[in-house]
Amino acid sequence: MNFLLTPPSSDDLNRLLKAWRFWVLAALIGGLLGALIYFITPPPYRARASVLVDFNIEEAFTPTADKQIFYYLEREVRKLEAIAWSDAVMQELADEVGGVTVSELRGGVLLLSQPGEADWHFWADDRDPGRASKLAATWAAIFVEHVEDAATASMTLQSFHATIESGCGGNCAELESQIAELEARALGISPFVEVGSTQAKNLPITRKLALSTYILVGAVSALALGALGILFVSSRRGKEGGK
Repeated sequence: MNFLLTPPSSDDLNRLLKAWRFWVLAALIGGLLGALIYFITPPPYRARASVLVDFNIEEAFTPTADKQIFYYLEREVRKLEAIAWSDAVMQELADEVGGVTVSELRGGVLLLSQPGEADWHFWADDRDPGRASKLAATWAAIFVEHVEDAATASMTLQSFHATIESGCGGNCAELESQIAELEARALGISPFVEVGSTQAKNLPITRKLALSTYILVGAVSALALGALGILFVSSRRGKEGGK
């Protein structure tokens, strides 16, 4: 076993370079095996729905420094992200689509891409392309519904507070009784947030991983195993032949 601890030498590099025909053959065989695996057990389909998110910063926030704009956006994005993964949204999605649990949805079936403003992408994976499309489209639609309700509640809450501060004609009890419910619905979402589905039908559907990925992984794996074989086997033979 001493050959395993022997430091690399120029002979090792020479052996690797001389085996270029082997590298070509190994890469070809590895790529073909990767493609074969792809066709035998293909990866699940992935569908994408898109939602346009606009925070209307010019109306909602008056910054004094660029850093404040950054923190404001980060905070608002986290709020919307929390809604997208909330128990209410996940459970509604599971009930509407059926055949899936909330833990499965959060465990890899769904993927959210949120760049801040502009398009948010809602991805869903499934072996059935139609079901993947339904998962993505339904998730995006439920998200829009919840955010719009939260923004509406937040706007109403602001008007109630303004009315109470102005005295509300001496009778604020009715408004105050509704504030707790509005706060629960608003979830801290800015009333200026606007969301809307931009891609809810005929969604783009692809495989989760491309065929080229399988071919590349197969080729690289074959090359790595071949290198180990050439270095260890030939080195061991050389040691045994020198005895």
